[in-house]
Amino acid sequence: MKTISTAKNIFLLITILLFMVACASLPYEDQTKAEGPLSEGYYHYSRGVLFAIEGEIDEAIDEYESAMRINSESPYLMTELAALYIEKKEMDKAVRLLERYVAYAPEYVDSHILLGSLYGSLKRYEDAIHEYKKGIGIDPERREAYLFLNLFYREKKEYDKAVGVLDDLLRIDPSNLMGNYYLAKTYVSMDSYDEAQLWFQKTLNIKPTFRPALMDLGGLYRAQDKSDKAVAIYRDFLRSNPADVHIRFELGNTLMKSERYDEASEEFEKILEWDSSLTDARFSLGLSFFLGGKDYDKAIAQFFELLREHPDNDKAIYFLASAYEKKDQYADALKELESIPEKSDLYVAARVRMGIILKVAGDVEKAINLIRKEIEKGSKDLEFYRFLAALYEEGGRLDEAEDVLKRALSISSQDVDLHYRLGVVYGKGNKHRESIEEMKAVLTINPDNADAINFIGYSYAERGERLDEAEELINKALRLKPNNGYIMDSMGWVYFRQNRVDLAIDYLQKALDLLPEDPTIASHLGDAYKKDGQTEKALDVYKQALHLNPENKDLKEKIRNIRITGE
Repeated sequence: MKTISTAKNIFLLITILLFMVACASLPYEDQTKAEGPLSEGYYHYSRGVLFAIEGEIDEAIDEYESAMRINSESPYLMTELAALYIEKKEMDKAVRLLERYVAYAPEYVDSHILLGSLYGSLKRYEDAIHEYKKGIGIDPERREAYLFLNLFYREKKEYDKAVGVLDDLLRIDPSNLMGNYYLAKTYVSMDSYDEAQLWFQKTLNIKPTFRPALMDLGGLYRAQDKSDKAVAIYRDFLRSNPADVHIRFELGNTLMKSERYDEASEEFEKILEWDSSLTDARFSLGLSFFLGGKDYDKAIAQFFELLREHPDNDKAIYFLASAYEKKDQYADALKELESIPEKSDLYVAARVRMGIILKVAGDVEKAINLIRKEIEKGSKDLEFYRFLAALYEEGGRLDEAEDVLKRALSISSQDVDLHYRLGVVYGKGNKHRESIEEMKAVLTINPDNADAINFIGYSYAERGERLDEAEELINKALRLKPNNGYIMDSMGWVYFRQNRVDLAIDYLQKALDLLPEDPTIASHLGDAYKKDGQTEKALDVYKQALHLNPENKDLKEKIRNIRITGE
């Protein structure tokens, strides 16, 4: 299950902790009536405070540094100046200053906590753990220290220690909300989902309205394909807290991921009744209508409404275009997709979608030109190369498909899919040796690629060569993908070539049961029946294959021969 990186949590928490510790430190000595160097130090300190309040960090640092030159051992100045260094991302300076602070006040727990937090933000987790353990040794009651230690251990994937430190905290304070919550999250990181569920529930028993625990528990259920349980806990929460938009949004998304689109749309509509300006809810409402497959007009209306307020929302534009496409309004779909700018993360997907629409509309050459222009502009995005190669391959322009795939492999030489597609193109062009070489290149990268193994085995069978090796290869492919119809067909075809007709019929029938719309498999089964002398069955299967592929001259000839000769 995916979780938010604890490193992000550490970085977010450090600023808060710095502020808390700085405020808790000894105040700058009262020098309002002092004269001489100390009064000058207070002058610089006061100016530094004013600059910091105004957000003029460089000037504030200058003043604090001037104050430090006069009063170099002030813990308060050290912590405040360290906070300013961190604000400026001058982490080395902050570390050196806080290390001085720890040396100056080794028994002062906040010095260790503060330095440990800074180490943590720099991913120096071992140093961070050392300082926090010192802090806890001085004051075992510092609750937040246990929580940070847990974060650091989790980041190091030392989960037993992460659990242990929270066990220590909960012995001191069994009802500590964050201790219970962090323990649940630690068990999630360990994939100990039953334990995690238990501790999320304990957290919610302490504070039933603690939204993070509820959302994480729901996410845990979804990760275990227990979406019904996630729906149940969200609905139970909403009975007492009906206006909680966040949980209702999670409920809607959970229902949508469970393909319960009508129920999902009801939840998003309720959210918009409370606040019609919530962009995410309106987008999700449109998406639920779209994915439900029944209300494309309603989806269009929601995306339109969203774009009226946020005309640059590229996700809404993309799905508006997709809804138009579903309604066969290709011109409208193309217009919307065209408006997605090149800087958008959806630009590549939009251009490829335009190519697909143009192809469906019968303008393959325009689709080719569209994608080719992107490559000519210097795009290195492999999706353009894959799609252009597919267009060429489908159009029988194998040399051009080959060229595009080779160019793509010059960008990403370890891309398994590109090697596989090039092997297929070689095969279609009767370049047998080259096709096998490409499939072997796939297996060099991924030795268990069942499709490449199957391709090699089938190629041998089709040519009637190395049949024992072909059988061995395809058996391996079947072990990797036991219910794959194409691999079943290959196995049957090997047995056919070996004259083991009973086995051939058995495997080819299983393949056709899995892929009843595939004319090649039907033709293979017909050949096996014919070889076995079952002419009527062969004729029936050939007719089935011809129905699936009416232009196939070879099938027509096989049917004609049976009708003429009766065999």
